[in-house]
Amino acid sequence: MEKTEIIIIGAGATGLMAAYQLSRSGKKVTVIEARDRIGGRIHTLNNSSFSSEVELGAEFIHGNLPFTLQLLQEAGIKYYPAGGEMWQASNGKLSRRSWDMPGWGELMTALDDLKEDISIAAFLENNFGASQYAQLRASVIGFIAGYDTADPEKASTFALRTEWQQDDEDDQYRISGGYRQLIAYLEKQCRVNGVEFLLSTPVKHVDWTNSGVKVTVQSSDLYLGDTVVIAVPLGVLKAEADQSASLVFEPSIAEHQKAIQQMGFGGIIKLLLEFKTPFWKNGDAEKIGFILSDEAIPTWWSQYPVASNLLTGWLGGLPAEAKKALNELELLELALHSLANVFNRNLSVLRDELITFKAINWTTDPFTLGSYAYDTVESKDARNVLRQAIAGKIFFAGEYLYEGPAMGTVEAALFSGNAVAEQIINLL
Repeated sequence: MEKTEIIIIGAGATGLMAAYQLSRSGKKVTVIEARDRIGGRIHTLNNSSFSSEVELGAEFIHGNLPFTLQLLQEAGIKYYPAGGEMWQASNGKLSRRSWDMPGWGELMTALDDLKEDISIAAFLENNFGASQYAQLRASVIGFIAGYDTADPEKASTFALRTEWQQDDEDDQYRISGGYRQLIAYLEKQCRVNGVEFLLSTPVKHVDWTNSGVKVTVQSSDLYLGDTVVIAVPLGVLKAEADQSASLVFEPSIAEHQKAIQQMGFGGIIKLLLEFKTPFWKNGDAEKIGFILSDEAIPTWWSQYPVASNLLTGWLGGLPAEAKKALNELELLELALHSLANVFNRNLSVLRDELITFKAINWTTDPFTLGSYAYDTVESKDARNVLRQAIAGKIFFAGEYLYEGPAMGTVEAALFSGNAVAEQIINLL
């Protein structure tokens, strides 16, 4: 039975940021992580399969985000713009996508006039249910599935309005060498400050009956602390009791568990395909960055402006949930068929061109069980509950507790990790 001051469950970006700040203030911190690695939904892969590092999880910095960019500057890690042109595949043709979507101006005006939050599905039905808006409805639903990984029947219209109105929505960056650079920096600083990391150690039970907390892991080992920070993904917190990643609290934390269920958490499948040649760079498509389509795998992107033969496919929201039971070979078939249709290429030729492939099904990953959070109509009130410490001993932290235009991002995770560290330091 080991004793520490603060136990952090989860070594993703949130848990690392919390450990970094708490250990800097002189606290004795132990981080317990179910996986055999640090980073959570950040996982940069660098092996012989692909010609360079690839991101299995988080890949982009979505805007000029203060916590992320400040940490990169502090660590001396370089980053670069990740842009390129947006293209649309439709009816066998590939063309540059115009942002002048019919009805978009009306949509934004109606959003501005909305006084009471409702789901985006209800909003579209109430305001744009006529047949003339069919394309607009399909585009909006497709976007929130792909970008927000959200269920339109649950997703908050107010939150989407905030997201769509942000000023720097076109600013995107990638980190030189991948997101692992940032994770490695935080881990190093934590270890310098005396943080202990326990990997391959799933937590099963958190007991706060007496003074302090008692954490039991899968091996039945016990860890004692004054305080515990729950920094696991929202999907794990939502897990049913019979799922391997589920946590049991004793005594029950009924109000917080109700709030957890009120929040949205999407599904995602990411596919990485490296080819012998960048066949998509053809004629006017030299600067192609992102491709949207109506295919089974609807969203694709290149590594532009970096020269690369890698294409990344993205399937989010309810469509990802519907296909989460497919195995890797079945997902490869979907990917190749989608690309054959998008680029009007022979399927057998594409198979011959393929060098390597990997599918990352975060929706079925036992220690994630989904993608990232999105706001439901109930999320604001639920977040207020979850930000409240339980008896000064149990604190929740994660990207799902962030409120603002950078929801579901690494920035949101870092922000929450920093916020919970400040909360604990101020309390103690």
